[in-house]
Amino acid sequence: MKNEFKAVQKYLLESPRKVRLVVAVIKKMKPAEAVEKLPFVQKRAGIVLAKVIKSAIASAKNAGVSETDLFFKEIQIGEGPRLKRGRAASRGMWHPFKKRMSHIRVILTTVKKEEVKVKNEKAKSEVKEEVKKTKKEVSKVEKKVEKKEIKK
Repeated sequence: MKNEFKAVQKYLLESPRKVRLVVAVIKKMKPAEAVEKLPFVQKRAGIVLAKVIKSAIASAKNAGVSETDLFFKEIQIGEGPRLKRGRAASRGMWHPFKKRMSHIRVILTTVKKEEVKVKNEKAKSEVKEEVKKTKKEVSKVEKKVEKKEIKK
């Protein structure tokens, strides 16, 4: 059984494109390691992202799961509503621009050790089958080579 722990931050007044740059940096890390490194990323989104990850880790701790057993299942950066704003320009004109918002969703998960053992056993059996196949192929090639040597 897998445990999933979720944390959400909505209506963050930061462009989703800018937040995704920070997510790309931490995607392959463990959550605890990501929280340590995010304050040193030179982006404003790093601080907010660290808070969301800390929240997910806290909900995992409440369920009795260790920080070291967690990893990222999903970090999703969605687009929120846009604020339509503008700036005064020459000749009484108005130049519009949009202030984009983001929604951040972090899902942490853990895998029990039994499931890891089952995966390892399946991998071992697959490797053994491949070894058997290659041995058969090698023996066929050896027989062909012997036949050609006998004919010479």
